[in-house]
Amino acid sequence: MDILKIESLLNRNKVQVSITTWALFCEQSPYILVPDTPPSLKTEFTGVIKMLKNRNNMKNILTFLFITLISWSASAQTNFFDFKAKNIDGELIDFKTFKGKKVMVVNVASKCGLTPQYEKLQALYEKYKSKGFLIVAFPANNFLSQEPGTNSEIKQFCTEKYNVTFPVMSKISVKGDDMDPIYQWLTQKAKNGFEDSDVKWNFQKYLISPDGKLVKVISPRTAPDDPEIIKWIEE
Repeated sequence: MDILKIESLLNRNKVQVSITTWALFCEQSPYILVPDTPPSLKTEFTGVIKMLKNRNNMKNILTFLFITLISWSASAQTNFFDFKAKNIDGELIDFKTFKGKKVMVVNVASKCGLTPQYEKLQALYEKYKSKGFLIVAFPANNFLSQEPGTNSEIKQFCTEKYNVTFPVMSKISVKGDDMDPIYQWLTQKAKNGFEDSDVKWNFQKYLISPDGKLVKVISPRTAPDDPEIIKWIEE
């Protein structure tokens, strides 16, 4: 019953927990919570620990906490920069190299009515890349088969027609049963901590903060140089 009380408390608060969030409990101290513990949870959790603290059940409490925390830490993908993906040339890119930049993630297609957005995407990148802005494009064939080409064909199209120099990744799926893990993170609040969304069409834009958090979802028809996007980049 004691263990269930703690489990219920943690689940109810839906806290994303890592091993470093909770300090070790020991006999000399009834509870030790590190500074990044959410204040509201700290107060309630501290009360529970005080109530349950005794020599007979502390071992069980510790065992439960660390098994739970290890499990959550291993499974949670809470930051955009935790991911890796292959670029259009098949090279594995660690997104940790993007840390500190504002990133626009966009699913692209070569045979879409919105394909001319490539031109404005490139212009936007050229204007702001020196100020810590990056575009990461993911070709996808999910909408009316409008990206049917191979990676090499997509690369040729982007470079020859639009002179694209921002990173273009290997073709993936952005919806459905085979949705790429990156887009699972982008579209599911349980993973990104921001909001649920559906990729409605080609050229939907996801804006990522310099610390790897999803902060805005922009519709496909919104131009890359829309004032809302420019304001976000320049903030």
